[in-house]
Amino acid sequence: MLKIYGVYRSRATRNLWMAGEIGLDFEHIPVIQAYRLADPYAADAPLNTRTPSFMAVNPMGAIPTLEDNGLVLNESLAITLYLAKKYGGDLGPKTIEEDALMTQWSLFAATEIESTALKISTQSAEGKLATEAGREEAEVHARLLRRPFGVLEKHFEANDYAVGGRFTAADVNMAEIVRYASPYTVLMDAHPAVSAWLARCQARPAFKAMWEKRLAEPA
Repeated sequence: MLKIYGVYRSRATRNLWMAGEIGLDFEHIPVIQAYRLADPYAADAPLNTRTPSFMAVNPMGAIPTLEDNGLVLNESLAITLYLAKKYGGDLGPKTIEEDALMTQWSLFAATEIESTALKISTQSAEGKLATEAGREEAEVHARLLRRPFGVLEKHFEANDYAVGGRFTAADVNMAEIVRYASPYTVLMDAHPAVSAWLARCQARPAFKAMWEKRLAEPA
């Protein structure tokens, strides 16, 4: 049986959401990040990214990881695209051109948005956006995001979804990256087409089911 390793409070959300969209039968193995544990090597430590049995699957000690009939994949964007192509029907590409575009948009979000957006997400989780100093710091991050968000805004002014006029794996990958920046509402309000697209993605039943399980996990 196909296996997905990783907890919901990680980049595994991308893959778990996609599996839900497909209705895929799989085994979920909740591997937690070692940095979240006081002693990941303790005898009673939960399965984590430094546990030898998981390190044997992914020597990098990172989540998510997928196993499928002998194939091991360790990058969340690649896993989502793989699941869509192999099992997802219209969630995957219909042509080589769509395949290229799905890869392009996924990598665009990862390289141009993710690292900066994560800083806003961390600020939000720590309650810093409620302070003036935190909002000033968020604005510094937002300035770096306005150019790639401008690219997305132009695209989603003319398109409901990233590729092919339908919801696809590219939207899953991108939405889970753009989500990191969404707590800074000043940035989102300045890009209404991006906000509307993100809302469409997050209104899907599979996203809501994934998010409910994420919220149920310990922070």
